[in-house]
Amino acid sequence: MEGTLTHLDSEGNARMVDVSEKVETSRWARARAVVRMSPETAARVQAGDAPKGDVLTVARLAAIQAAKRTDELIPLAHSLPLSSVDTNITVDVEAGTVTLICEARVAARTGVEMEAMVACSIGALAIYDMVKGIEHGVVVERVELLDKTGGKKDYHR
Repeated sequence: MEGTLTHLDSEGNARMVDVSEKVETSRWARARAVVRMSPETAARVQAGDAPKGDVLTVARLAAIQAAKRTDELIPLAHSLPLSSVDTNITVDVEAGTVTLICEARVAARTGVEMEAMVACSIGALAIYDMVKGIEHGVVVERVELLDKTGGKKDYHR
C-alpha cells in the first residue's frame, strides 16, 4: 500500500520488512554522488598526484566494499548477494568536480538502491579523505538515486 510505513510494526517499533513472500527478480540500481573542490585539486586527482596516492582507485574500491556491507551500515537493510557493483568516476577539472556513478545488481526479493547510494556515499567520502590534506573546503555535494528497476515500480530520475 502506497504511503504505509513498512518499517514499523503495529506498535510503531522499527522492524525489518519481511520479504519472504515476494518473488525473486533481477534488480538494478544506479546512484550518483558529486564531490566539489577547486580546479587545482581536481587536476591533481585526475593526474594521480595526491599525497595519499591514487584517489580514484581508492574511491572505486571503497565504493565496492561499501556496497557489499550496506546491511551492516543501514540498520533495516537486508543482506543481499550482490551479483555486480560497478563504479564509474569522472573528473571535471574546470568545474572542480569528481562525479561517481555506482551501479548495483542482484537477483533478490528486495532492491539494491541502498547499496548503490551507500557505494556513492562512501566513495565520495574516500575522495574527501584522500584530498583533505590538499584542500580543506572539499564538499560532498549530493548523493541521489538515479534509477532502479526490478521491483514493484521502476524509478528513473
